[in-house]
Amino acid sequence: MAKKRQDAVEVSVVTPMHNEELCVREFHRRISAALSGMGVSFELVLVNDGSTDSTGDIIRELSAKDPNILGVFLTRNRGQCTAIYAGLQHTRGRYVVVMDADLQHRPEEVPLLIEEMRKGWDLVSGLRRNREESLILRRLPSRVANWLLRATSKCQAHDMGGLSCLRGDVARSLNLREGQHRLIPALVHGMGGAVTEVPTSAPPRFAGQSHYGLGRSVDVLFDIVMLWFQNSFKQRPLYLFGRISLLFFAAASLVMAWLLYEKFFLGEHMGTRPPFFGAILFYVASLGFISLGFILELLKNTLDSVTGAKPYLVRELVRNGRAQAPGPGPEGSGPRPGDQAAKGDS
Repeated sequence: MAKKRQDAVEVSVVTPMHNEELCVREFHRRISAALSGMGVSFELVLVNDGSTDSTGDIIRELSAKDPNILGVFLTRNRGQCTAIYAGLQHTRGRYVVVMDADLQHRPEEVPLLIEEMRKGWDLVSGLRRNREESLILRRLPSRVANWLLRATSKCQAHDMGGLSCLRGDVARSLNLREGQHRLIPALVHGMGGAVTEVPTSAPPRFAGQSHYGLGRSVDVLFDIVMLWFQNSFKQRPLYLFGRISLLFFAAASLVMAWLLYEKFFLGEHMGTRPPFFGAILFYVASLGFISLGFILELLKNTLDSVTGAKPYLVRELVRNGRAQAPGPGPEGSGPRPGDQAAKGDS
């Protein structure tokens, strides 16, 4: 993990950039104006994700003039999620905004998310309205993916892949894997975070070509399945695969009991009958699933030990009768929105 700089700021903006030379200057102008208008201290963490055009040169040029810019240059193109993850690790803001550079996330709407965050949310997501993108290639797959994400994660955000603002300590605690930038609201919700959304617009790209195609929908589907698995049975693989193992074992035992009854009471031969081989197969499957559960349990314990990942968020700390914020920020924020709902779900 990159070493965090010492002087904290109010807002950090993380923006991955891959061949966005036509957008960089306009993005910088508009986001700087939006945040300066709020009167807050801020930084722009611009991640050059192995661009082959002049994106990197423009970031260097702008950073020489604007001390609020931190350019993070990756050695080669690693993809949007890795670029976002690298940017998050270099932030120092109380609030962290994650947004695209193509201006489909309007910088002028970032203050809306920050104002909502000040009410105590852990994450505020932008709910895109009136999207002008292709219905078949972008909007329809997005609707299906968001519906599946809500169904599997129980996070009620309707737009998981748009503009978002997170509590700084939460953002820096995320251990994102490739593709999980589309799941950030669901991941924060799974940690116990309070998540909400505010309406935002969805203008077309300012310039350049989109890096997305219909093929990413397949990747999103696999990400959703993985998220469901991770959230199943309180993140214990043994609970999930142990139950599957018991189902196979019970089914095999019922078939075997029936075969034994027919053998001893009806004189039916059982060794060459298809149900006998089916029962044996179910016993083997039962053993396989329980073994897989044990193996995954050990692997998860090892991963959690290495990464230091924690499946929870701390709402507040109380010392000497006073509430204190668990992460960077002012002295104590008190109960956060969503606490009552969280209690009702437990």
